[in-house]
Amino acid sequence: MSENKIIPRLLERQIENHLFRGRTIVLYGARRVGKTTLAKQILARHHDKRSRYLNCDLLSVRRALGVEEATTLKAFIGDQDLIIMDEAQQIENIGLVLKILVDEYPDIQVLATGSSSFDLVNQAAEPLTGRMYRFELYPLALQELAGDQGYSAVEPRLDFLLRYGTYPSIVNLSEQEARVALDELVSNYLYRDALAFVGVRKSTVLIKLLELLARQIGQEVSYQELGQALGIDRRTVVGYIDLLEQCFVIFRLGAFSRNLRKEVAKSIKIYFYDLGVRNSLIQNFAPLSVRSDIGALWENFCIVERRKLLRYGQQFVNQYFWRTYDQKEIDYLEEVDGQVRGYEFKWSSTAKTKEPADFLQAYPGSTIQRVDRGNFWQFLL
Repeated sequence: MSENKIIPRLLERQIENHLFRGRTIVLYGARRVGKTTLAKQILARHHDKRSRYLNCDLLSVRRALGVEEATTLKAFIGDQDLIIMDEAQQIENIGLVLKILVDEYPDIQVLATGSSSFDLVNQAAEPLTGRMYRFELYPLALQELAGDQGYSAVEPRLDFLLRYGTYPSIVNLSEQEARVALDELVSNYLYRDALAFVGVRKSTVLIKLLELLARQIGQEVSYQELGQALGIDRRTVVGYIDLLEQCFVIFRLGAFSRNLRKEVAKSIKIYFYDLGVRNSLIQNFAPLSVRSDIGALWENFCIVERRKLLRYGQQFVNQYFWRTYDQKEIDYLEEVDGQVRGYEFKWSSTAKTKEPADFLQAYPGSTIQRVDRGNFWQFLL
């Protein structure tokens, strides 16, 4: 096993640049992606400040902070400059509590973390309008894994990353240790927020849904067919997928359609934020050389890593896939300022690709680029 060291996170500098501006900072993401570690690193950097870390999983902290009265809150917090509220979604009416603090004590910087956006951000969104900065933290990005070494630090690890993912607690483990840790993560943490919302009785359906989605990465997904397979209606499927997306387990990619009548317009594809989680759901950690799903793994890997790169770089683009009813397709599209760039993902550098002429004609100025193991670093680093 490699040395277990803390990997610097790209969000740290961005959060630092937004401290002490009279707004609450909300940091959210899936469980175990490193929110607590990042928050404590930020706390350590400000040793000259009066600071306090509060674990909102503790009942005593929840009771003390679940009071919508300024002087009572201040009496508990004390005379501090910087407060970390970890797992802040556990606090009842957290949005209103944070609003009171930022309005009445603007010199106190609150950094609130939460492991599910539907709890923390939705509760906080209305009360904190114009009063907060929001940041999303994902499993480790390739840029973070590469560090100062760049491409040379990442390329030899591709096989591991596509099989076991990029959770901070996983990347430096042996394969056997990583498999055990992922199974624990999926069993004990992955569903916690979702199950708290839908109820334990629905856990079997939720897990089966995730297993079905894990086997369909890179494919178009039908809500109706998923519902039939699970014995639930289409609306319930959509609700569960919304929930899993807000828990940062999966995300959706919609179809791009502008000019061509034969373009598929309403379909979606679903990808996982972490491939280790996906592989654990279907219990397949086989080497890439013997896998039939390597194309789907590579496509998911490239799209999610691109998503991290763009989000952390604060680049805002529209993201899609493209297909026509006569089966012409492009894996992934980005639309920026009216310009469209297409990308085809191939694990093998020798696999053939064909650029759809219909697409290039319909969207003048558009481009299509191939991303394979030989050039991925240009796209993802």
